[in-house]
Amino acid sequence: MSEKFSPTLRIGDLNDFIAPSQACIVSLKGLKANTTTKQDKTENQEKVALPIKSSQTDPVKISLKDCLACSGCITSAETVMLEKQSLEEFLSNLESGKAVLVSLSPQSRASLAVHFGLSPSQVFGKLTTFFKSLGVKAIFDTSCSRDLALVEACNEFITRFRYHHLTDVEGQNSSLPMISSACPGWVCYAEKTLGSYILPYISSVKSPQQAIGATIKHHICKKMGFKPDNVYHVTVMPCYDKKLEAARDDFVFSVEPQGEAGPDDAGLRITEVDSVLTTGEVLELIQLKSVDFKALEELPLDRLLTNVDEGGHIYGVNGSSGGYAETIFRHAAKVLFQKEIEGPLDFKTVRNSDFREVNLEVEGKTVLKFALCYGFRNLQNIVRKIKIGKCDYHFLEVMACPSGCLNGGGQIKPRAGQSAKDLIQSLEKVYMENILIANPFENPLIKSLYEEWLGEPGSEKAVRHIHTAYHPLVKSITAELHNW
Repeated sequence: MSEKFSPTLRIGDLNDFIAPSQACIVSLKGLKANTTTKQDKTENQEKVALPIKSSQTDPVKISLKDCLACSGCITSAETVMLEKQSLEEFLSNLESGKAVLVSLSPQSRASLAVHFGLSPSQVFGKLTTFFKSLGVKAIFDTSCSRDLALVEACNEFITRFRYHHLTDVEGQNSSLPMISSACPGWVCYAEKTLGSYILPYISSVKSPQQAIGATIKHHICKKMGFKPDNVYHVTVMPCYDKKLEAARDDFVFSVEPQGEAGPDDAGLRITEVDSVLTTGEVLELIQLKSVDFKALEELPLDRLLTNVDEGGHIYGVNGSSGGYAETIFRHAAKVLFQKEIEGPLDFKTVRNSDFREVNLEVEGKTVLKFALCYGFRNLQNIVRKIKIGKCDYHFLEVMACPSGCLNGGGQIKPRAGQSAKDLIQSLEKVYMENILIANPFENPLIKSLYEEWLGEPGSEKAVRHIHTAYHPLVKSITAELHNW
């Protein structure tokens, strides 16, 4: 991967929209070549490679906890390639005897659809054929887990809103605004840079990636007849930061070992998502296998965790970054104010196309105020308002990338002569092709997950499996590195 990067990686080169260009805090001065192998890794410390050219023959290694320790590369996960997050690791696990399951994001399907000149539903069928030809057992749809996350997020917002008004709290002690938690770049930035004051505002609901990981490892694999430790779960995502999200300690759980346990067997550590491939890496895999993708037949979709109806139509929600603001707004209007909103929401541009808001008025008073906030420039303005207690929004759908998840760093890049703006417009148009808009609460798969497994939204079991926690992290490495 190193040939894809300039000798000195700077944030501006990767278009991460956080701040003026600044180099990574980790200096190459005085560091010896690291020859650590996979066998040398400890259980609690993954090793990652910075693909930066130097006089050394081996890549510099730093610990995952040191990575993202500064704002210089908060969404520059292209600079960090986890050893377990690669095509090679994916292909090797196909030969391991484990049951390999793949979950596809709708943003990745849209990117591949634009690239190949197909519809997202065609891409889904052809990817099902392609992955199963490699030995994958099943291909699922993170639109399904997104609906699960949306149901939990709706329930969480209603609880926060009622608490907020019941206690009449304001400012720093308020439970609002609730901020979406699906973007790992934003979450990393909040934990590493903003400290504890912002974390209580972030929704505790896991991202769709981690929600489907928990669903597969805790529930679906049993229905399929697999043990969690014998399942290798891969997601296909538009974002490199999803690799880092999958590696969080919060998304690892233990199961009791089968058979006779020895004195050192405290339980098997199971990861909800074992590996993440970006859209671009899937394209690379297709090219590596010399497959004529457009000529592939379209196998029927696996319906166990896929938003598809009897006619084969894929259904979902409005919003190319998950539809959090729109779905929660409609639900809150109905539950809190008995307002059934028909037709599209009227999002108004405030500062720029990446900052839009929608309000609900009842008897001349604004009772709900939601916003879409994409890109770090907009995000930092909102963060400042929250810090001083001057933010009047009830909910914020935050994404680190301008234009949201369709513009993730792991998506297929523009063709020669194609502008990034033109590509985004094509992606936004294709994303909603063949999509039947449906209420997540009416999704039959989501209903069955609650009936068979979780009980009800916000239940103890739902909180245990579909919610998470955040941790303010000290920049330990930053404190030691001065004036490199």
